[in-house]
Amino acid sequence: MNVLITGGAGFIGSHLAERCLAEGWRVAVLDDLSTGAFENIAHLKGKPAFSYRIESVFNEPLVGEMVDSADMIFHLAAAVGVKLIVDSPVRTIETNVHGTEVVLRCAAKKSKLVCLASTSEVYGKSVRQPFRESDDLVLGPTHIGRWSYAASKALDEWLALAYWRERCLPVVVLRFFNTVGPRQTGRYGMVLPTFVRQALRGEPLIIHETGEQRRCFSYIGDVVEALVRLAQTPAAVGEVINIGNNQEVTINELAALVREITGSPSRLQHVPYEQAYGLGFEDMPRRVPCLRKLESLVHYRPETSLEAIVRRVVDYEWVRLPKRTLAATA
Repeated sequence: MNVLITGGAGFIGSHLAERCLAEGWRVAVLDDLSTGAFENIAHLKGKPAFSYRIESVFNEPLVGEMVDSADMIFHLAAAVGVKLIVDSPVRTIETNVHGTEVVLRCAAKKSKLVCLASTSEVYGKSVRQPFRESDDLVLGPTHIGRWSYAASKALDEWLALAYWRERCLPVVVLRFFNTVGPRQTGRYGMVLPTFVRQALRGEPLIIHETGEQRRCFSYIGDVVEALVRLAQTPAAVGEVINIGNNQEVTINELAALVREITGSPSRLQHVPYEQAYGLGFEDMPRRVPCLRKLESLVHYRPETSLEAIVRRVVDYEWVRLPKRTLAATA
């Protein structure tokens, strides 16, 4: 099996590359390193079944060449993280929509399977819980940039499914919920690595608003296992599938767990959304996936507990923390 992973130097993409190599597949990665990092895939560089290109998914001739050499494509290249989305809405929309157009157009020429990364953000402000793949999408107004990411990924989904219905391109739409684990950066607002780094440095753990927002966190290893299984499941073609964990935790509880596991003296500090993201920012109070479709298709559900996830992230960040910082917080 020859696999192409766009965005393969990112957090999810690099773990997926490892998992595909473990499956005995050949893996090619395409990434422009705008949000990914070469260090995520550096350890794979010497493997004969692994190759990579540092280039944009907008480069259609190159994408076409790499798609032609692949049996399946995991299209993960996208703008990621709330802060990046709020700060750079043009980049968000262009990357998500145009990049997906290029991949689908190239894949359709030879009917190559495309597993398209989407997001739980598309559910928007819906209050129906848990979120089911067939639920209505409830987005905020267009003058609030927060919703540009959700709208662009929803358009990606519609486009992919249109290719399936109109041109028989096999596609699987993957709606990711909060995925966490080693290698995830906190640069763009990802909460768990941010909390862990703040705790290890003895800094306040910055919590937005009341901290009573409820989220479900899934370990990266569980997520890529589900992806590999779905890619080999014919019944998944043409489907939209939630990928995540359905065990809820408040952000306050997550922060307390990080502080407990690290043994940090850090205090919890609440700040309003306006201070973090500017005026008019909107968020969802709960985000819980229904996993029935995932379980019925691949007979799999997440296995890693939140405590185990946090410990693995702490271990990963601990060895990367400057020793002078460790000495100062000891």
